[in-house]
Amino acid sequence: MSKIIIIIQREYFSRVKKKSFIIMTILGPILFSALMIVPLWLSMQEQEKHFVEVIDDSKLVDGFMRNDKNVHYDYPPVSLEVAKRDLYKTDYTAILWVPENILSSRKVILYFKSHPGIMVQEKIRSGIEDILYENQLEAEGIDMEKVNAAHIQVNIVTEKQSASGTGERTNTGVNMGIGFGAGILIYLFIFMYGVQVMRGVIEEKTSRIVEVIISSVKPFQLMMGKITGIAMVGLTQFVLWVVLTLVLYGIGQTTFLKDFSDTVNPTIQQNVVPSMPNQVVNQQQNISYSEAAEMFKSLQNINFVQLILAFLFYFLGGYLLYSALFAAVGSAVDSESDTQQFMMPITIPLVISFVAAQFIMQNPEGPLAFWLSIIPFTSPVIMMVRLPFGVPPWELALSMTLLVITFIFMTWLAGKIYRTGILMYGKKVSYKELWKWLRYSG
Repeated sequence: MSKIIIIIQREYFSRVKKKSFIIMTILGPILFSALMIVPLWLSMQEQEKHFVEVIDDSKLVDGFMRNDKNVHYDYPPVSLEVAKRDLYKTDYTAILWVPENILSSRKVILYFKSHPGIMVQEKIRSGIEDILYENQLEAEGIDMEKVNAAHIQVNIVTEKQSASGTGERTNTGVNMGIGFGAGILIYLFIFMYGVQVMRGVIEEKTSRIVEVIISSVKPFQLMMGKITGIAMVGLTQFVLWVVLTLVLYGIGQTTFLKDFSDTVNPTIQQNVVPSMPNQVVNQQQNISYSEAAEMFKSLQNINFVQLILAFLFYFLGGYLLYSALFAAVGSAVDSESDTQQFMMPITIPLVISFVAAQFIMQNPEGPLAFWLSIIPFTSPVIMMVRLPFGVPPWELALSMTLLVITFIFMTWLAGKIYRTGILMYGKKVSYKELWKWLRYSG
């Protein structure tokens, strides 16, 4: 046992002292925090101001387009030809031409010298659609205010009921985000650190260092020490990432996003249709506030202790299962280029779980979700995707038990390959050869 501990210490400290480990430990949280903060921060920044010259031959849009902080409309009494000719002599960035037959053609043309971008084009399109919609209703003698008042928005509140009759508020979007994020993290960690195990084995084998090490320890002890040491490196990096990400996100919230709510409310007001009555505006705002409140309620009902403990278990279980296989592959080849034929069968279950996770979020209690969360080769990713939606205790216990049993069995098989392959040089190994190694006794 003391020899395994020495190997674990060697693997752990040799990796955490590397510059690449320190750099990735620092860069990881910065990237994660940036993914959360930067999109919100960018949405708050002042965008380029566009001055649009409206040439309305239909006489339906003239004067009704709504100005906002990004787009300002003018309605000069000039023809389209004159406007196009003088575009570069004016401060206008674009010309919006509304043809006389707009109701039949359903098309407008935007001539520009400064590209307006998708967001600005969408504002122009939706603005014209709203105006034409109101115009058509008025032409039919329909009161626009009554139409808007009759438009009732509904917020769906989901509540999971237990057999005892109690219920907990849930939010599908929140559950999907947490589940998919946790599943992807496990997927990436298993790949990243599993490949490190394989490369470490290949490196020691090709440099012949392993011949010296094997004289002092058993091959199985070397394999388990290497796997466990790298697992501790992964856990260390994960814990540091979580702590640093939370710290950076907290700093970002107070520094960059403190005025976010003040920015959002005026934006909502600007996007309201001009003729919309106050009760409808209030209804839209109340729905938004209600959805936000329900989201925070659902977050409070999520069992984060269970999620964190399950994440650690499935990270370790999945890593130990796959790293044993990666170690076996590394011991069977002489270079990393020779690993391709053996890597495919190992990585296929992981890839399947990654692809299936995107569909399982839509139906987390279906048969596909159940079986993939029970099968040990896919359960580390899929069970984490399902957990935020709620999983019966017996399913979780069965999944964990099978993962542990499979890990022990696959480690035993991998050990039989490892002890033979680690000292085998210059021979192209096939699946037939691996089968012979598995059948060796002793």
